[in-house]
Amino acid sequence: MSRYRPPRPRSSPYITPTGYARLQTELTYLWKEKRPQITAKVAEAAALGDRSENAEYIYGKRALREIDSRIQFLSRRLDELSVVTNTPENTDQGYFGAWVSIEDEEGLRHTYRIVGADELDVDPAYISIDAPLARALIGRRVGDEISLDQPLQTDPPRILDPQATRITFRYVITDIRYEK
Repeated sequence: MSRYRPPRPRSSPYITPTGYARLQTELTYLWKEKRPQITAKVAEAAALGDRSENAEYIYGKRALREIDSRIQFLSRRLDELSVVTNTPENTDQGYFGAWVSIEDEEGLRHTYRIVGADELDVDPAYISIDAPLARALIGRRVGDEISLDQPLQTDPPRILDPQATRITFRYVITDIRYEK
């Protein structure tokens, strides 16, 4: 069995200024602080002698590979990204960077911010611009209704009809706002 994993699909190259600064801070931390610390520990472990049975050396080298991989990814990704700094002229429509509140059929209200794929781990209310929900929200206004067709979950079943293969979720947009 091979370890081949197909490459991830390319995500949109957009990011908010806050997200871009966070990625730059991470890159600087890894390059200026974390990597030199691990390199010093690996050098100490290498000086102890036999490297083939030296766990500190082996795990230190593995940590260096992981750090170098992340540094390489961040360097390439930061070069590709476009920072979206301006608010759109028409602020009553949902676009990149907007906080959009939606209400489902049961009256539950959800609020999401449309951001770049590189910012998703910051806040659970952030959704990627590439996500189906975000694509449905782009260009819509308050009061517009959106519906999303999702595959039926296999376990646990979410509806009682065993013949159904898809389920449709309907939402109404209740609020759109932008940070200044």
